[in-house]
Amino acid sequence: MTRHRAPRLGAWCAGLLLAGVSVVAGCRAADTDGVTPVPQLLAFLPWLLAPAGFALLCALLARWWAGLVWAVAVLGLLAWYVEPYGRTREPDGPPLAALRVLTSNVEFGRGTPALIRVVRDRRPDVVFVQECDSGCRAALAREVADTWPYRRAVEADGSKGSVVLSRFPLTPAAGVAGTMGMPGAVADVRGHAVRLQLAHPMPPLPGQVGLWRRELGRLRAFAAAGRGTPTILAGDFNASQDHAAFRRILDTGLSDAARLTGDDRTPSWPSRTASVIGAQIDHVLLSPDFTAADARFLHLPGTDHRALLTDVTLHGPG
Repeated sequence: MTRHRAPRLGAWCAGLLLAGVSVVAGCRAADTDGVTPVPQLLAFLPWLLAPAGFALLCALLARWWAGLVWAVAVLGLLAWYVEPYGRTREPDGPPLAALRVLTSNVEFGRGTPALIRVVRDRRPDVVFVQECDSGCRAALAREVADTWPYRRAVEADGSKGSVVLSRFPLTPAAGVAGTMGMPGAVADVRGHAVRLQLAHPMPPLPGQVGLWRRELGRLRAFAAAGRGTPTILAGDFNASQDHAAFRRILDTGLSDAARLTGDDRTPSWPSRTASVIGAQIDHVLLSPDFTAADARFLHLPGTDHRALLTDVTLHGPG
C-alpha cells in the first residue's frame, strides 16, 4: 500500500504546483494581470521556475507522464517570458547632452541620509525621490539645494510625498494624478526641453488592483501624449516587465534604461533579499531620443528599495 501511496502523493504535489504556476504563466501569455494573487506573483515570474522545476521532479519520480509533459510545457513558457521585453533600437541622431539620472524610494523618508550621501558622491543631474516626507524634503533643501537648486514636489507626509531635484532649470508641469504624489516638470537640458515625470502608482495590494491598474494607465497616457518630445519617466512603478499594465507604458515607445544596459532582471525590491530573490519595480524609462549606459542598482540603508542610477545621452534628430 505504501508503495502505491508515494507515486500518488508525488503526482498530487506536482499537479498542485503546476496548477498554480500555470495560472500565472497563462495570464502572462494572455497579456493580462488577472486578479489577486496573480498580479502579486507576476512580479516574481522568473522565480516560478523553481516550483515548476520541483513539479517536474515530482512528476518524474511518480512516473506521471502527463504531468511530466505539463511541467516541461510550463517551464518552456516561463523561460520564454523571462526574456527581456521592450525596444532596444539606438537613435540615429548625434548626441546633444549627457546627464545622470537617479531614482530612489526612501521608504517614508527613512533612507534620506543614505540618499544624500549617494547624491553627493555620484552627483546625478536629475533625482526622482519617492516617499519623501516633510523631514526628507527639509533635509534635501538643507543639504543639497546649493548644487541641485531646482525642484518640483508634492508636499505630503508618509508615502504620498515626492520630489524631483535638478541641476537644470525646471518649468512646472501638471504631473500625473495619483493617490501618492507624482510631480512633473520640463527641464531645460542645455537648451533642449525634456519632460520629467515621477512615477509612484499604488501597489497592487489585494482589493486595490483596480486602482493600481488605473494609475499605471494614467502614466501610460502621459507617455503616449508626449510622443516626439524627449521624456524621462522614472520612479517606483510597483510593477515589473511581467505586468501587462507596465508593458502598455513601454508600448508607447519608451524604453527601460535597465533593459538597454542588459540589467533588465536585476531586482530592486525588497532590498534585503534582492541579491537572492526580488523584483525590478524601480525603473527609468526613456523616449527614443535617449541611449543609456551603466545602470547601477545601489543599496541604501534605511529603505526597502534599491536606488537606480543610470547615465543617459540625449540625441538629436537622425
